[in-house]
Amino acid sequence: MKKLTINASSTIKALQIWNGIFDLTMMELEVLSSLLDTSLDTDSNLCSASNKKRVANLLKVDDYRTLNNYVKRLKDKGAILYENKKYRINSILDIKTNKVEINIRRN
Repeated sequence: MKKLTINASSTIKALQIWNGIFDLTMMELEVLSSLLDTSLDTDSNLCSASNKKRVANLLKVDDYRTLNNYVKRLKDKGAILYENKKYRINSILDIKTNKVEINIRRN
């Protein structure tokens, strides 16, 4: 078995590792990274209005409701999931996960 260790110095770099699967734009990566970082700092719901307001301020977005377009795209691409009236990060992208095992099989 081959082993590979990847160091990611920031949330956005950790997300970029998986971007081949999710095909996120740079702005989608920035929004998702900021949502994750902000929700960790405040222990709030990933896509709560207060979290989106903080992210909009960080990213210099005039109206925080504009981020709803990015939330929808992130959900459509599978990067975030909507369950029980709450948004959460796809477990593959969860930055709290320290170890991921990938098995690649060729048919």
